[in-house]
Amino acid sequence: MTQLKNSDKAPEFSLLDQNGKTVSLKDYTGRRLFIYFYPKANTSG
Repeated sequence: MTQLKNSDKAPEFSLLDQNGKTVSLKDYTGRRLFIYFYPKANTSG
């Protein structure tokens, strides 16, 4: 796994939102975006 540093560009990715719709990073091209990942509930970390 590669760890990103502050101001690194995120690699392209897609994932499902809470409604099951696919959302891609490229959907936000040209806009500022804050992405936060957190551990799955009730897991260590």
